[in-house]
Parts: sequence; structure tokens; C-alpha cells
Amino acid sequence: MFSKATEYALRATIYIAQKSTPEKKLGIAEIAKAIDSPQSFTAKILQQLTRDNALVSSVRGPNGGFYMTDDAKKMPVRLILDLMGEDHRFETCVLGLKKCSEVKPCPMHAEYKPIKQQLIHLFTSRTIESLAGELTSESAYISLGKR
Repeated sequence: MFSKATEYALRATIYIAQKSTPEKKLGIAEIAKAIDSPQSFTAKILQQLTRDNALVSSVRGPNGGFYMTDDAKKMPVRLILDLMGEDHRFETCVLGLKKCSEVKPCPMHAEYKPIKQQLIHLFTSRTIESLAGELTSESAYISLGKR
């Protein structure tokens, strides 16, 4: 549904929310390993997530790394999609048609419309903190890497 970069951004943000604090920052190598992503690709993704400290914060230097504030953790998951430039996914036709509308719908329009509304609700109602909390309770996982 999303690009590989956005999938990694979702995983990275949830991992950072779960494991970091302003006092305990995470390094790029740890994040990349935890989300099973190449380190250089993870660095590029984190650049987008840290732009203007909109979501993830970073500090350079020997005691530096990535972390999230409590306020950032309370943000909706959809913010990650916005920062990754994928917010349009909920506005476009499921078949990729440019002129799909209520007046001239594609063959899947009517069936996909309620699904699209459910997805919008899911990504706007769930917070990053709530997803990270599920990982803490061990009822879910994000790493698909080898252990």
C-alpha cells in the first residue's frame, strides 16, 4: 500500500517512540537493525522525519542520536505519511485513474470508498504512542529481522 521508505518510516518512528527519551537517544545503527532496514536508507528516512523537528528530534555529537518528545508521541500515525509525502494515498483512485469520482466512478469505487474511510480513520485516530505501547506489551512486533 505504501512505498518501502514509508514502511520503514512507520517502523522507525514506532521503534523510536518505544525505546527513546530526550535523555536516552538512539543511534542510526540500532534503529536500522531493529527495523531490518539498510543503515544508509534509514538515515535518509530519518532526515525526512527530523526535518524541522516535526516528529523525530535529533542531536549531533558523541551523546547524540534520535528521540521523540512526549508531545510528538501523541501525534497521529497519519503525520508520518504526511512527512513521507504519501498523504495523497487516501485521496486517489484505488486503480490510479485520474478522473475517478462519484459522478464517473471506476469499477471499484463504490466498494473501496468505505475501506478508504476506515483507513483514514485508522491513521488519524491511532497515535504513535498507542502503537509503541502495543510493542511494549509484547502483543505485537515490528522487526522482521533475524534474531
